[in-house]
Amino acid sequence: MKKQLVSLFLIFLLFPVIAMAAGHGHPREMKQGILLVAFGSSVPQAQVSFDNMDARVKKECPNTPVHWAFTSHIIRKKLAKQGRQLDSVAMALSKMMDQGFTHVAVQSLHTIRGEEFDDLVHTAHAFAGMPGGIEKISMGAPLLSSPKDMEDVTAAIIKNIPAQRKKTDAFVLMGHGTPHPSNAFYAALMFSLQRKDPLIFVGTVEGAPTLDDISAMLKEKNIKNIYLTPFMSVAGDHARNDLAGDEADSWKSILQGQGFTCTFVLKGTAEYDNMIDIWVNHLKTAMAD
Repeated sequence: MKKQLVSLFLIFLLFPVIAMAAGHGHPREMKQGILLVAFGSSVPQAQVSFDNMDARVKKECPNTPVHWAFTSHIIRKKLAKQGRQLDSVAMALSKMMDQGFTHVAVQSLHTIRGEEFDDLVHTAHAFAGMPGGIEKISMGAPLLSSPKDMEDVTAAIIKNIPAQRKKTDAFVLMGHGTPHPSNAFYAALMFSLQRKDPLIFVGTVEGAPTLDDISAMLKEKNIKNIYLTPFMSVAGDHARNDLAGDEADSWKSILQGQGFTCTFVLKGTAEYDNMIDIWVNHLKTAMAD
């Protein structure tokens, strides 16, 4: 008897909510959209990566509107001063909700599942299921998210190495790095690459392996000539300053000071079609979810 009374009480409380929901009428027509997300860059040369991603996604998904968001407040502020208005993730999703999108696939240009990707997931999920808003938000994985990604990224990197590089030259990739546990992907990638080519190395700016780690390994192998390239979606500030800049603490200055000859390939990973393939596959998986 007590359970029956509780059940009747709950029905009584929920009846207005059920009645209101039923009063909204017909189910909403599905409207699917895509939100591409990047940290962003104010370096003009980096725009080619965003343009490449944008063009490819629009080609692969011609009937689905594509929106963009930059996660960096500093970058958005810099671009606003240049007359370019870029949305944050929250603002982009708010606009899409206002425009009646019911299903949104969010695809980032992040390399690994680090802190920034976690923040993106939390922000996106906050918009899912709001009354009269976006009914479902699905997340596309970053570039390196699975053993299959590791195989595909390894193959892409090796294919993208400049043809003029000699077998005795080292090829060094500079990743961003993070205190997040996913930083382990960089060392795992180097292991995967060195199984194919022992003179490919992966270091990071803010994680491990460090430049000191890479430098020690280069010296152990008596390397003289090094090709260096960013392992980031864009060849932005990190690539042009931390990697190839003239400042005393840049990788260029430090390595040249140690007697290495450096050649730079200033291209972001999103400038390569075979890297874009991996992101697009993640996006399609999210859209089919």
